[in-house]
Amino acid sequence: MTESHRCAWCGTDPLYVAYHDQEWGVPERDARALWEKLVLDGFQAGLAWITVLRKREALRAAFAGFDPEIVARFGPEDRARLMSDPGIIRSNAKIDSAIASARLWLEMRERGEDFSALIWDAVDGHPVQNEWRHQSDLPAETDQSRALAKALKARGFKFCGPVIVYAFMQATGLVNDHVVSCHRHGAVRQMSA
Repeated sequence: MTESHRCAWCGTDPLYVAYHDQEWGVPERDARALWEKLVLDGFQAGLAWITVLRKREALRAAFAGFDPEIVARFGPEDRARLMSDPGIIRSNAKIDSAIASARLWLEMRERGEDFSALIWDAVDGHPVQNEWRHQSDLPAETDQSRALAKALKARGFKFCGPVIVYAFMQATGLVNDHVVSCHRHGAVRQMSA
């Protein structure tokens, strides 16, 4: 597949291309996997997504496979361990947010509130099928991402403004933002049927 048949944002970096071709835009409904992706998008704030991709496996190892049950119990020693780990993105605020969000995720579950349902309610349970012709047509945020960001913030989540949330929505298939000339546009559309 040539470069011209992919979304331009992924360039030619093999890691980015694999992410584009295998993950980006694929509808994700698993509550734990959605939480992991939201945390990773929070770690991306102010950085290029490729930075997160390059550190993703180290982040997964450092955060116990993004198991909210384990991360929610992280204490000062774990926080110090994370801040001294050169393999991850070391930010006090982002690490604190990840730990706090694990606790929030568990609190939601204990209240009988499904994280996946909260996320997918933003698009009435069905992926939005966009028909963008050019990368420059894609919005940075939408009414749906603003509403979801507000719902997440109301529950205490951080690093989830409408721009970050829209990137999360693109990554997890709530919206199909592959441009129509991209070989993944139709494939992702079929996954949503």
